[in-house]
Amino acid sequence: MTIGVGGSSAETTLSKITSQRDQTAPIAVEEYYSRLGKLRELMAEANIDAFYLDASTSLRYFTGLICYPSERLHGAIITANELFYVCPAFEEEKTKAGLLIDGELILWQEHEVPTLAVVETVLKSTGENPSLAVDDQTPFFTADGLQKASARIRILNGGSLITACRRIKSTHELSLLRKVKAITLKVQKAAAEILYEGIDTRDVQTFLDDAHIACGMDGRSTFKIVLFGKPTAYPHGVPYPQTLKEGDMVLIDTGATLHGYHSDITRSYVFGEPAQRQRELWELEQAAQLAAFQAAQIGASCSAPDSAARKVITAAGLGPDYQIPGLPHRTGHGVGMDVHEHPYIVKGNELPLAAGMCFSIEPMICSYGEFGVRLEDHVWMAEDGPHWFTEPSGSMDDPFNLEKTGKGFMR
Repeated sequence: MTIGVGGSSAETTLSKITSQRDQTAPIAVEEYYSRLGKLRELMAEANIDAFYLDASTSLRYFTGLICYPSERLHGAIITANELFYVCPAFEEEKTKAGLLIDGELILWQEHEVPTLAVVETVLKSTGENPSLAVDDQTPFFTADGLQKASARIRILNGGSLITACRRIKSTHELSLLRKVKAITLKVQKAAAEILYEGIDTRDVQTFLDDAHIACGMDGRSTFKIVLFGKPTAYPHGVPYPQTLKEGDMVLIDTGATLHGYHSDITRSYVFGEPAQRQRELWELEQAAQLAAFQAAQIGASCSAPDSAARKVITAAGLGPDYQIPGLPHRTGHGVGMDVHEHPYIVKGNELPLAAGMCFSIEPMICSYGEFGVRLEDHVWMAEDGPHWFTEPSGSMDDPFNLEKTGKGFMR
């Protein structure tokens, strides 16, 4: 039996968990002011007079205000010297309670057109014929409404400015990402412990939620892909549950947030004794992940790790390109307040890797009708190259490196 797989129950394992939430602090108010300053510098360089942030993670990134998107407009307007919050009038008190950065509230009633409130505020604050950059996560109906509300405003896509700020992580962000990923790796170890023949994937998903909450995350798992056997070949799972059998490949891909920052870790291993074919593809996946890591050097393109992983996989007779059996998707994605964000580790992305970038390395190998293997860990770029946030799986027989460390879950 694979080391660390089975031997415990959900109740026993959950009883060992204590919250780790107080081991790291949320983003400080001073950092939000610094982020706003950076955005305003970029706005000035691009001759942008105002910036609209919708109810997205970017609103939280720049102001600390947490809002969730809906049909009701709720966001912020940033100008060179002012900050406005636009919200439904009945949400005024709730919005005030969530403010970390002071700004004037612009209220609109249910029968009113909220995009008019945004346009009028921008015109009043900036003068005639201003340019307004719009958060690229803004729904089309809002962006379209802003365009139609006034021909005197030039609407621009502000996504490139947001990306320029968010893709380089601060020291505090790195500490949050380090902690949130360490917690999810512990949850992965715990989930492996509770497996037994006949367990349902839905029971494991429930455990992932319970364990993340017990560890002190913001809430339940943001996502929880649990697959047994042949369905492990499908990167984002299948629409039906499975029960675990001896000899099945297990794939668990899960994450949660801590103070708004995401974890995202995948582990693959066999329940029971691995077959030769399972071992071959698992070790090929490990080699591809390592090759991608080694290719992730300062100044190399974001496509370099993807190319390195594919070279290993193709040399073993799989692929090429996105063909199955082989690697059907990009090798990695950036991570932060969104679980998928810039930079993307994919063919054609020639953006140079730079210190402060954080991204996954997960060159999954899929073989439909057989099984799939994905090992996903994340790295952060320093001036001396890539560093793992979490230690990758050491071997197929000891996927959580328990034999080397002598540690089980939370010990």
